[in-house]
Amino acid sequence: MKFHLQTPAPNLVTACGPGWVRVGADEYRENLVLTPGHVSPGFAPSGFDALKADDFAALLANSPEIVLLGTGATQRFLRPAVTAPLHDANVGLEVMDTRAACRTYNILVAEGRTVAAALIVE
Repeated sequence: MKFHLQTPAPNLVTACGPGWVRVGADEYRENLVLTPGHVSPGFAPSGFDALKADDFAALLANSPEIVLLGTGATQRFLRPAVTAPLHDANVGLEVMDTRAACRTYNILVAEGRTVAAALIVE
């Protein structure tokens, strides 16, 4: 009999498409925040256009070194004042479409980085 140390697998995006993201075997059809240890549905319930600074300040509770913002089907940018809490805390922010954010998130998790993905699911 062999014994092997196993660590729990982090949350990884296994698929995504229009209106959904699959993390492991669970499918989500709403905006969410994804970290290696948690999946938190309910991010930006009113969508991209209603994002505010408080939404980004709340991401700091996860102590990320970088935040990936998936903006839906296309890449869109926010006013700097909206993302200021991340800048003020010296947390990096990368903005991309949601599919690209999912791919980048998986790569960063595989590298052992402390990352949070805030995903707009359209």
